[in-house]
Amino acid sequence: MLEESEARRRLIEATPLGKITSVPLEAALGATAAVTLRARVALPGFDNSQMDGYAVRSSDAVAGAILHVVGRRFAGEESGGGAVGPGTAVRIFTGAPLPPGADAVVMQEDVEPTGETIRLRVGAEPGEFVRRRGADLCEGQIVLREGDRLTPARLGLLASQGLAEIPVRKAPGAVVVTTGDELVEPGPGVELRHGQIFNSNGTLLEAGLRLFGVTAPGRFHAPDDPARLRTVLEQALQAGDFCLIAGGVSVGEKDHVKRVLADLGATGGFWKVRVKPGKPFFFARAGEKVIFGLPGNPVSSWITFLLFVVSSLQRYAGRAPDPAVPGLVPVRTRLAEALENDGDRPHYVRGRWEGKTGLFRSVGIQQSHALHGLSLANALVRIGSGERLRAGEEVIAYLPEDDRWG
Repeated sequence: MLEESEARRRLIEATPLGKITSVPLEAALGATAAVTLRARVALPGFDNSQMDGYAVRSSDAVAGAILHVVGRRFAGEESGGGAVGPGTAVRIFTGAPLPPGADAVVMQEDVEPTGETIRLRVGAEPGEFVRRRGADLCEGQIVLREGDRLTPARLGLLASQGLAEIPVRKAPGAVVVTTGDELVEPGPGVELRHGQIFNSNGTLLEAGLRLFGVTAPGRFHAPDDPARLRTVLEQALQAGDFCLIAGGVSVGEKDHVKRVLADLGATGGFWKVRVKPGKPFFFARAGEKVIFGLPGNPVSSWITFLLFVVSSLQRYAGRAPDPAVPGLVPVRTRLAEALENDGDRPHYVRGRWEGKTGLFRSVGIQQSHALHGLSLANALVRIGSGERLRAGEEVIAYLPEDDRWG
């Protein structure tokens, strides 16, 4: 049975890099940059006014001074308003280029207009309310590194450089295969017979792929029959670069996935990881296809998706996941309650991280079938084998990545 970090290391090393393709900026949100870029346009590109007001010479701008207004300058104007000389000022608006001779701006709220002159209520220091050329970004400065995730702010920065498209790593095509005679697809009017359950893993894993920027091109279901399973897996491996198989990877009499995959040429993998929930996790390759066998219990399926599949997706996208930790967002938090793990495997407790209080508390029953409890959770906390954590103790909570705002 592999340790978590060794399992992640192996699957990261075995995951190929996605191909590079150029996409328009409006289609690049969440993608991973395939190049490093440097600024070709300074930000700001010229000295300009931070406020609506009057461009002045700071040496003239003392409280009570009366200055003659010699013109007006608006944003977008290359020139206009004339130069600022001794005893004069130019009416200026936010974003407008600073006129020659001016080195400061006085806000309009601090000025008393009197016809063609103004009286300053306050003085101004050199550079006051002036955005200096290159103060935010200089030409040649790195604006994007290969492997960076493209967020709205980064896309806005690229647009400020005059770019309309960006080379990115192409997201994989990922198919989801669910297995099991007991599963029934949900839908209007569908009734369950005794012993049947609705198929939740298909929806859960497809949503997980979308959360991490991958659109599943197909979804399949296979009953617990080796011949029919083989047919479905052949179709799935043709349809996508990644294949996520939920169920059929344990040691039951109807768990046929590993043997069928071996018959189809899957090699170089591993089975069983020292983690709870999710021990019967399976990984292999069939040519360039990346295959994950996830446990059939929905909580185990979701947790192994977060702990292992996400790291492989990040590698495919050209990022550099750390095999020592899950490919999730770590947040320092304190426990709202004592937690302990008497088992022989690390346990990932599902719970809620509360941003306002900075506390983490477990939710629901911590069993691999407890989908309702999972639906209430937004974070995971890892408890090592035999570890006991006190209420109030500082720990790391892991959250699904969501930095798309900035």
